[in-house]
Amino acid sequence: MRDRALRPPAETPPGAGNAAALAHEVQVDAPVAPAPAMPGAAPGRAPVAGGRYPFQPLLHLDALWIQVAGTVCNLRCTHCFVSCGPGDDRHAFMTRDEVRRHVADAVRLGVKEFYCTGGEPFLHPEIAGILADTLASGPCTVLTNGTLFTRPRLEALRRLSDAARYALEIRVSLDGPSAEEHDRFRGAGSFARTVSGLARLAEYELLPLVTATHNTVEDPAALHQRYETMLRAAGLPRPRLKLIPMFRHGREAQRSGGYAPAESLLDLSPAALDPTRLQCHACRAVTSRGVYVCPLLVDEPGGRMGDRLDAALGPFELRHGACSTCYATGMTCGNG
Repeated sequence: MRDRALRPPAETPPGAGNAAALAHEVQVDAPVAPAPAMPGAAPGRAPVAGGRYPFQPLLHLDALWIQVAGTVCNLRCTHCFVSCGPGDDRHAFMTRDEVRRHVADAVRLGVKEFYCTGGEPFLHPEIAGILADTLASGPCTVLTNGTLFTRPRLEALRRLSDAARYALEIRVSLDGPSAEEHDRFRGAGSFARTVSGLARLAEYELLPLVTATHNTVEDPAALHQRYETMLRAAGLPRPRLKLIPMFRHGREAQRSGGYAPAESLLDLSPAALDPTRLQCHACRAVTSRGVYVCPLLVDEPGGRMGDRLDAALGPFELRHGACSTCYATGMTCGNG
């Protein structure tokens, strides 16, 4: 992966509307040389038709998001932007062969890193094999709610990490640095289970990365400090923490009311668009139902781009409210 550079604080870009406040310590890719044109893509050029929303080009394909667990999860979080839950298989478990095929396609197209998500990936009966296969091709991060870390599973992950050619990352989600804050989103007792899982990951030297939603008006620096204090007390001496904004679609739209019409990139001109502020300039997502522009829009109208990666490399119309949140904050779902 390329080195990362901190983006200095900046004014909200034109057209971003009233999207979420700037995320704390947002990181973006350092400038890179223009990538060669990719088959099926039209970098830097937007179709004339399609209304007044800008089109986002795919400049280079660096990351592939793999929704291995579909929408099946052991929790039913009130803010889940994909509305996952127990028994919900509208996006089904991906088979090991499906994942292998997408990973092979991705490597041919230049992908450098992989993210396994869901749903809850550790519900997938073949997750160990899927991770072993994927780690043969590049670094792989598993996004999890952290509640299913038995000792046998941790021992298996430790062995897998030791044997892998590339790095295995475990990323655990939190929605507050206390049980009261976190459990109101994820259910009673979930905070204790997740913190226990984090402590066990640290015990096995798997060094988890914590992704925390910024879901209040609290100052990001103060919130970051509260998380660090809690994580150190839980047994993580050097916490790794990423704050991300809330996305008001999926189940979160029911909880908070969703995006207002003004919260969009409507009328942002192609000349004003900085495509590198959006993660979809360098990623795609796959589920059992096809290829999508990014992991945030797998249930949104128009988010699906095709059956295979090589057919999903064209520009994407930025008409979703979530696009304005990404653009206003410069956030990425990746580890940066």
